[in-house]
Amino acid sequence: MENLREIIRLEGITKRFGALVANNAVDLVIRAGEIQALLGENGAGKSTLMKVLYGLLSPDSGTILIDGKPTRLPTPHAARERGIGMVFQHFSLFEDFTALENIAVPLKGRIADASLAKAVREKADRFGLAIELDRPVHTLSAGERQRIEILRALMQEPRVLILDEPTSVLTPQEAEGLFKTVRILAEEGAGILFISHKLEEVRALCSIATILRGGRLIATADPRITSARELATMMVGEGVADIRTDARKPGAAHLDVRGLDVAAGSVHGVALKAINLTVHKGEILGIAGVAGNGQSELFAALSGESGSISRGSIEIAGQDVTRVDISARRKSGAAFVPEQRLGQATLPDATLSQNIALSWHATEAIGSVLLDQNRLEAAARDVIKRFDVRTPSPDPLARQLSGGNLQKYVVGREVMRSPSLIIIDQPTWGVDARAAAHIRQTLIDLAAEGVAILVISQDLDEVFEISDRIAVMHHGEITTGFPAKAVTRAEIGLMMTGEGAAA
Repeated sequence: MENLREIIRLEGITKRFGALVANNAVDLVIRAGEIQALLGENGAGKSTLMKVLYGLLSPDSGTILIDGKPTRLPTPHAARERGIGMVFQHFSLFEDFTALENIAVPLKGRIADASLAKAVREKADRFGLAIELDRPVHTLSAGERQRIEILRALMQEPRVLILDEPTSVLTPQEAEGLFKTVRILAEEGAGILFISHKLEEVRALCSIATILRGGRLIATADPRITSARELATMMVGEGVADIRTDARKPGAAHLDVRGLDVAAGSVHGVALKAINLTVHKGEILGIAGVAGNGQSELFAALSGESGSISRGSIEIAGQDVTRVDISARRKSGAAFVPEQRLGQATLPDATLSQNIALSWHATEAIGSVLLDQNRLEAAARDVIKRFDVRTPSPDPLARQLSGGNLQKYVVGREVMRSPSLIIIDQPTWGVDARAAAHIRQTLIDLAAEGVAILVISQDLDEVFEISDRIAVMHHGEITTGFPAKAVTRAEIGLMMTGEGAAA
């Protein structure tokens, strides 16, 4: 390994939350000019370690050394003062502020004036981060919002920059632009810590990967010469199964949406315009798109949870369900898996067995006035066993599960109802490689059995891996569904920006 100057060294970092040891004597070195990946499945301790480094959490034991000197980082402000910047996975921007006003927020002693605008433009030009500084954030794309977050960090002249899942909402073209920025920053001497589940991106960008598992540092590797499969195995401690995609022949149309117009759900929401789509039995239709282009409104309209439909129709198995609620749609054979696992798909403080009732009450024999607790508990046990859900107790609260295990549980709960149609929004968002493979294989197997499946996903790798046809959402409109084997990632990426083929 190149002899790069050390900026930060973490020695024996341990952080506990009650009986849970989130970080167990973790060592980590960040060097100037190096792009380092931090890998691990959900619950491995990545987020906790980064929160310790960024001053959001204090370690129970261990030492943080900056330039070889022991240092306390009690707050994010203290971390920024020592040259540590962080771009979080979920943007922390004020929707009604302009880009420049958002950049000014954390900058001590600066306001959104002409002087700051000049300095930001110089920084943006230097790192290739084009942005219209006077536009309100709610009018910007996900890629433009991320540039604001990065510029806000860069204006603080970071010596170390932490990027948490930075490409999760970007098109392939935007991701390439981000990589150019990161490489320039590293060439100028910054240390980069890159957290991602996308292992091919890690292999293309990073020169070292540090792998955590169960709160411990398991290994370091050079991702340029280590395969994605080998990295995934290090992360989960066992092999990740290949996805089986046997040929299947779609049947008759099962979900048919015609000319659907839907009003925006909020002041910053996206209205749907003339949505036309069809999903056949035994087919997976993948809908790609950058977040915030109407996917949430589409899911709400299709599920019947919300959405003001002003025109058009929705049919399931030839039955018009446009004006009926979610329970009636479930009775038509549909199952729905929303993006939000906690709060929407499950009640956080209810047990897994109690959460069965959320979607089963409309179609299954679980009691009416009084729920059949024995039936619910038996169903929960079946889901846990069949879908390999790792739980801390036989019937824990939903919030006690990791994101990946809770997602497997939610998918399993819907599958066990034997639906003829599944509509699933972001099936593997924030889920580790093993759980993601399990969920994707489940969807493929269901399609092989004749189930019609509509998948809404920001993950292009996922869309291409499991879909028979791919459509793209942009500004509330949807393209024709293209055969997955007939289009490229670059072509879909252009459609995601509105520059590709017409609908």
